[in-house]
Amino acid sequence: MITQTKDRPEEVGIQPHILVFSTSTISDIGIDLAGSSHLHYSPTVVFIPVSCSSGIRPEWILYALGRGFDGVFIAADGTDCPFLADCTDRTARIVGRAQDLMREQGIAPERLKMAAICSVCAEPFARHMHQFAESLIALGSESRAG
Repeated sequence: MITQTKDRPEEVGIQPHILVFSTSTISDIGIDLAGSSHLHYSPTVVFIPVSCSSGIRPEWILYALGRGFDGVFIAADGTDCPFLADCTDRTARIVGRAQDLMREQGIAPERLKMAAICSVCAEPFARHMHQFAESLIALGSESRAG
């Protein structure tokens, strides 16, 4: 569901729809900082907060891709997770399982990304959104569910 948006009157761009799973204790704070710092990223990015990124289910990712999202980004707590010392490893295994399921269904595994986003990671988050959007635009509507 890549759509055209006008971020500024002089610019017309194609913006993919990205679902971001963000953690309410760490990454949400960094993402909020990106907004309050007026760092630009696509208005077609949608957020779902979760307590811990290791609680995300591969089926949720496939569901989102099957319902029109062009990509899913997991903004994980990384080593800052207040719940699990091995959160990053667990989340990476979830991403691996989801990408295996995506391949089985003919969905490009590049439509799923994960990065640790800490409470002060406003600029890295905005950069991740720009880079992910560019890679999704390059993929186009090929290899997407739905």
